[in-house]
Amino acid sequence: MTFLPADTYRLIEQSMPIACVDFVLVRERNGRRQLGLILRDSPHGRVWCHLGGRIQRGETIAGAIRRHSRETIGIEPTLPLNPQPDYVYEWFPPDLTPTDGTVSGDDPRKHAIGLSFVLDVEGAPRARNEGLDFDYFAPGALPANLWPGCRELFALLKLAPLTN
Repeated sequence: MTFLPADTYRLIEQSMPIACVDFVLVRERNGRRQLGLILRDSPHGRVWCHLGGRIQRGETIAGAIRRHSRETIGIEPTLPLNPQPDYVYEWFPPDLTPTDGTVSGDDPRKHAIGLSFVLDVEGAPRARNEGLDFDYFAPGALPANLWPGCRELFALLKLAPLTN
């Protein structure tokens, strides 16, 4: 893959939406669903959020999910050849947040189009690289310090109530 210089990539982020994969890990424990989240530093401070990131040129959606999972929690999910998102969710900088009622997340860096997936995974995820910590949470007991927009995304994915 060819990487762009940081200033060029910032210009692109300011000029057009960025295609991303967003994925929430789920597992069942004692008959109850739990959501796997990472703790990371962000423009909002240290927050918990789902996994994911941008899709690179020439990379498939499945390849992007596997890469982000491997780099952030050290495991690769099993995916079909052409995975289809469970939801398409947008993230906007505050100055571009829609005022028409569109539900969206807050990302001060860019307008991102998140192809959002719910994934069951095998193995024991461990936080690495941007992931400072990894843990599972009950849908009704999510941490207070979630990246703005994650709670709404989880509700749209039918994983968690909109409020705890």
